[in-house]
Amino acid sequence: MTQPTGAQRRRGPFRPGDRVQITDYKGKLHTITLTPGSQFHTHRGYFNHDDLVGLPEGSIVTTTSGIEYQVLRPLLSDYVLSMPRGAAVVYPKDAAQIVAQADIFPGARVVEAGVGSGALTMFLLRAVGDHGQVHSIERRADFAQIARDNVGVFFGTDHPAWTLSIGDLADVMPQHWDNGTVDRVVLDMLAPWENIGVAGDALIAGGVLICYVATATQLSRVAEDLRADGRFTEPEAWESMVRGWHLEGLAVRPQHRMVGHTGFLITARRLADGVSPLLRKRRPAKGAYDETQQWDGEELGEREPSEKRLRRTSRDLAENRRMIEADTNDAE
Repeated sequence: MTQPTGAQRRRGPFRPGDRVQITDYKGKLHTITLTPGSQFHTHRGYFNHDDLVGLPEGSIVTTTSGIEYQVLRPLLSDYVLSMPRGAAVVYPKDAAQIVAQADIFPGARVVEAGVGSGALTMFLLRAVGDHGQVHSIERRADFAQIARDNVGVFFGTDHPAWTLSIGDLADVMPQHWDNGTVDRVVLDMLAPWENIGVAGDALIAGGVLICYVATATQLSRVAEDLRADGRFTEPEAWESMVRGWHLEGLAVRPQHRMVGHTGFLITARRLADGVSPLLRKRRPAKGAYDETQQWDGEELGEREPSEKRLRRTSRDLAENRRMIEADTNDAE
């Protein structure tokens, strides 16, 4: 009997080995892998994994104490937040921004550096499809193995578009990609500015470089090094925040908790060879690049009061002083 493909495992009744998400009436989630002969236990009873095998997605299973659970296959966004991880994962909100803003399209040739636990890799593979290419490069072999396992579990098989290499981007990419042959480069690493040069070599004209960084200091360094490289358009940077809403009858309001800052995204496009980027039309603020410059009050936003205001203030203070002195003399 042939093994079901990854797409087939996402459809039809539950099978042994499927990863399923069960939700109770309070919305609490559990993610389990269906294993023959195993049981799922809670403080309110248990049920057998075998009870789920053969059921259609969206079924209800009941524990021995009568507690009902809704059973579905986890979405990709659910899976990446519940899967085993070695490194911190790229949150779905950021992965979605990367796929959209970097324009990851079916059939694209994408190089990803900094695989972590494989969360972003799965979003990229979904976007490029079976006929695209995602070449993931990870320095740590232990992280690479975790990513390989997570990707394999989610897709149910080795993805035909994926290549995973262990090593430094600067060493690995030139061995696999000729100059001007990569559509998109995605960098999720501590110092992405160290690889702007090799990314610029590999990208096609019009290709996109997008970097995911955690701090404003990293963001500034990437932007300045992109400008200094001279082969990219003016970089753009942003962050995204997601706030859910409470929905209960007419009690519709924002939730008290939200997914706030997780990281910054910065992107730029590769120019054609021999073309210089357009000069920025806006003039940078004084002292933005010269750390030795002495700032005066105006540059710090201090407003010089007018002579008229100073005279009025002096008169008011003098009158207040006269009134205080008069009250003191009266008291004596």
